[in-house]
Amino acid sequence: MSDDVLALWPLAPVSETDWLAELGQGDGLTGYEVPGRPDAAWVLGGMYERGTSAGASVNNSQSRDEHPGPGWERLRWAQLADRLGDPVVPQGLYPSFRCFPSIRAAGIRPGSMEWPAEGSLDRPKWDQLIRFLTERSPQGAATACLAYYNPLVAQDFEKGYVRCGRLGDAASLLDNPDIPYTPSNLWATDRSWIVCTDYDLWGTKVCGPRPLIEALLEHPEIEAIRLPWTS
Repeated sequence: MSDDVLALWPLAPVSETDWLAELGQGDGLTGYEVPGRPDAAWVLGGMYERGTSAGASVNNSQSRDEHPGPGWERLRWAQLADRLGDPVVPQGLYPSFRCFPSIRAAGIRPGSMEWPAEGSLDRPKWDQLIRFLTERSPQGAATACLAYYNPLVAQDFEKGYVRCGRLGDAASLLDNPDIPYTPSNLWATDRSWIVCTDYDLWGTKVCGPRPLIEALLEHPEIEAIRLPWTS
């Protein structure tokens, strides 16, 4: 991690996650998924479709994916679901590679799709989410936050680690050269909202007050969906 980001996000005690472990009843190995507090919605990871003028395909990755480049266009999950006749996320499932079961029979050209990053929001979605939370947090950019990295992304299979910082500096967390993931969990220190990104999923769960979640669902750029069976 660069010196600038280290200064902005110093280490904090791992014990800061104890309440998440109790709330989510898990060990945090892939991140802490917590129930709605009192509401929740999933931000769906960015996917793209390429036209005939696009360059070579870029495989989906567990990383800070940027826009794939000229000739690629964002494809909303709802658009692909409508095209295939599939639900956006099938009943009982989470946003993941298990979605869109009809894709193989749809005749979509190999290499024409850029699937969402697994275990991390891509940079455009991460930046949008941070701006959204900043605009709707009483302290704005000065909101004190904690960020947890699970043992898998931290490459320390005994424990993860926690950093503390300001919400206004959260975009920089995606510039860690050693960990190409967004945090497994990001939350305001007053616990008014929590962001949860599991290592194996294509989406990020946001938990918080109902007005916050309603605004997230109505956001014109962020594609979000309620999945009641995950709350």
